[in-house]
Amino acid sequence: MKRIYKQDDWKKTWKDIYRYDLIEVYDHIGKDRGYIYSYQNRRNHVLSLINSIANPGDKILDVAGASGNFTLKLAEMGYEVTWNDMFPDLAEYVEMKREKGIVKYKPGNVFELEFENLFDVILATEIIEHVAHPDEFLRHLATLVKPGGHIVLSTPLGSYFQNTRLPKFSEFKNPEIFESKQFKPNSNGHIFLLHVDEIPKLAEQAGLELISAKYYTNPLTHGHMKMNLLLKILPKKLVFGIEKITQKLPLFIGKRIHDNFCILLKKSA
Repeated sequence: MKRIYKQDDWKKTWKDIYRYDLIEVYDHIGKDRGYIYSYQNRRNHVLSLINSIANPGDKILDVAGASGNFTLKLAEMGYEVTWNDMFPDLAEYVEMKREKGIVKYKPGNVFELEFENLFDVILATEIIEHVAHPDEFLRHLATLVKPGGHIVLSTPLGSYFQNTRLPKFSEFKNPEIFESKQFKPNSNGHIFLLHVDEIPKLAEQAGLELISAKYYTNPLTHGHMKMNLLLKILPKKLVFGIEKITQKLPLFIGKRIHDNFCILLKKSA
């Protein structure tokens, strides 16, 4: 991925997203080590998971890919990737960073787009929590993936002990009231936070099989509860070592002390 530098004549959307690139891909940690550690943790899990189920040359759709960092990395890994986002002007920004690999661009609302071919893998990182109808979102993604193909989701974990302010989707009766608020960026745009026990039913309704749901990112890794102070002095290797230990804890504990999870779904052949 090419290293780019902010220019005065850039569009506002480019300048806004470049702030995240500084942290996420250029290792400009600054004050918030928790943000970069949690992002790296999620990226490692997602890329490793895709690499375990995809074959070289497979077609991957990156839904709401924004800055394209997953798109570009997957392209560099040898996959044919289609980037999608609701902000069309970000496509040019992503292309500036592309160094190698095949990337196609399909901006727009994924609910309204038509694609020439089905995909081997669909990736949607930190997206499903921004939609008013996560069940419909998942059903629609299932129509875009080949039989025998996979869908990979990453999303905040609703059972995390600090994630108590948002409703559980399966217990909410009127998601329609959130339709005007969906698709907004950042944590302020979160509508529902999914729980591990909700995934099997959502998958079944979409004609998908749940293969795995792995939680990750404990409070230390994310710098929660003022642990960002510890991150300034603890070696990164130690932080990620502790992270590996907590990921091995039983589900009833792990789902309470980790704030994110990665879901692998498979469409019947």
